[in-house]
Amino acid sequence: MECAVVGKFFSPFFSSSRSVVVEKRKLPSLHKKIKFCSSKFKMKAIQAETHLSQEAELQAEKRGSSTGVGVGELIWPSPSDGTPFWKKDFPSSGVSPEAPADVKDSDPKHIIHVTAEMAPIAKVGGLGDVVTGLARACLSRGHTVDIMLPFYECIQKQHVKDLTVITKYNSYHDGNWVPTNAYRGVVSGIPVIFIEPSNQFFKGQYVYGGSFNELEAYLFFSRACLEWMQQVTSTQPDIIHVHEWQTGALPLLYWDIYHHLSLKKPRIVLTIHNMEHYGECSKEQLSKSGLEGSVYASIDKAVDDRTIGHNPERLSLLKGGIVYSNAVVTVSPTYLKETLCTGWLASTLLRNRDKYYGILNGIDTTMWNPATDIFLPVKFNDQKPEGKKFCKYYVQRGLGLASEGTQDGNHVPDITYKAPLVVCITRLVPQKGLHLISHAIKCIEELGGQMVILGKASDVQVETEFECLAKLHNQGPCIRILLMFSEELSHMLYAAADMVLVPSIYEPCGLTQMIGMRYGAVPVVRKTGGLADTVFDMDDQSNHNRANGFVFEGIDEGSLNCALDRAFMYYREKPDEWNGILKKVMEVDNSWNNTAGKYVELYNSKSVRL
Repeated sequence: MECAVVGKFFSPFFSSSRSVVVEKRKLPSLHKKIKFCSSKFKMKAIQAETHLSQEAELQAEKRGSSTGVGVGELIWPSPSDGTPFWKKDFPSSGVSPEAPADVKDSDPKHIIHVTAEMAPIAKVGGLGDVVTGLARACLSRGHTVDIMLPFYECIQKQHVKDLTVITKYNSYHDGNWVPTNAYRGVVSGIPVIFIEPSNQFFKGQYVYGGSFNELEAYLFFSRACLEWMQQVTSTQPDIIHVHEWQTGALPLLYWDIYHHLSLKKPRIVLTIHNMEHYGECSKEQLSKSGLEGSVYASIDKAVDDRTIGHNPERLSLLKGGIVYSNAVVTVSPTYLKETLCTGWLASTLLRNRDKYYGILNGIDTTMWNPATDIFLPVKFNDQKPEGKKFCKYYVQRGLGLASEGTQDGNHVPDITYKAPLVVCITRLVPQKGLHLISHAIKCIEELGGQMVILGKASDVQVETEFECLAKLHNQGPCIRILLMFSEELSHMLYAAADMVLVPSIYEPCGLTQMIGMRYGAVPVVRKTGGLADTVFDMDDQSNHNRANGFVFEGIDEGSLNCALDRAFMYYREKPDEWNGILKKVMEVDNSWNNTAGKYVELYNSKSVRL
């Protein structure tokens, strides 16, 4: 899929195969000029005998000068390059844990995360980022942390350090004891235990969508993790932290089987990342885990409320996890309020309100750091943001949004400044506001801006619709639609963007707007869930001190138009205020070290001493 779409996208762009080389140089001040030699397309820094003109200095002050940036050797990309610029060789992506937290927690805990995803080795959405970020932050605060993950066939083992088989054991499924391997490795500084059954579970080219029965595979995985703690290591963590419906059966298995055996100490925390995914399960399927499925078919346990009165009634692993966990967390305070008011799980959550918490996600500020990001052509930070202009022009050149060889002296070309670049990095699913994303293409084009969409669709019809949009727009000068996932390109797009668009119909938390802000991209978002907790409108006088973006409330195109109109007006007509917003959003602390303390408080409140 990815290769096919990339091939389609790049075929029209064969304007030139030449590349521009930026030679190594030191650019300490505005008293140096950048000279472009058109014959060889080489950009050199030369010592100027006179200062920049007053007009140039004024523009540099308003926009952020392109001088003073340690660009080093930079080869400008082209759409006609044989290898797309985001697929070139990059330095090692290994990341050590975040810098130690200012405070070490006085009562360190042992926390085991049981999860279906982990960034970067098994990442599909934000779940993988959250698990890795929270684990790394707790490690930095002095806790012992492990992650338990299925050993998917698609995991690229070269990204796992010190991978070794640590034991072979048996775990129960459907009347049989299945031989199972447990591996240990280190990913991004975090110890990971990989569970590999000898049957066909977790085989395939992708994390989800293999040829096996997914629900039964995760039922097996949930029990195999507990079996490993009891049978193999006698591990008694303080907290078993489970995530989403895939591990929703673990709380049931723990309290109704393993707590009656040797596991007495652990307490269970469930984080719900998206209430849309509920783990529909038959009583017969749940029974394959060793539990008696019919026992859980009641309102106060795990019956799916939507199926009451139907034949057959179904269970929900997510609901069962809510009922049986010691604490339930969702990923933003506003999403907590929304889920208590609407949705089929609202009554269950209200019955369990005393253990339901809303804790806003963070982002991993080591992985997402424009000052050190290995994928960026030029690094920058909130104190020296000038390099962002080079990143924008680099992406424009590579995607054919700017013609080659048009540099104009002291700055990258005017197109870099005149046309705001809006990026939308998302899964192409209805939750994300597909009609608003497709409408934004037209609106941004009419406003004289540029837009890049990076995302994959899981639905064939949605994929077809966006393929048609790509064919319609990708040969023009303003819009690029890339139907794929690329971690490398996403880093570059955040760094290049003037604005990041998140028009979600609902959004439990959202990481896109936080990552975008970290890279100096001003968010344009719909007011819902975690977006409402992190982005505050520039024109809201009641919240002026926190204002950091552009917010709209409706789900209609007109509401989006108004937000984009205001954002473009600030960008073009209020450059000083825009530069102030840019600096402000980069200074916002959305780190996991800032957020993990709330999880630690929760862990402490639920832990027991034996």
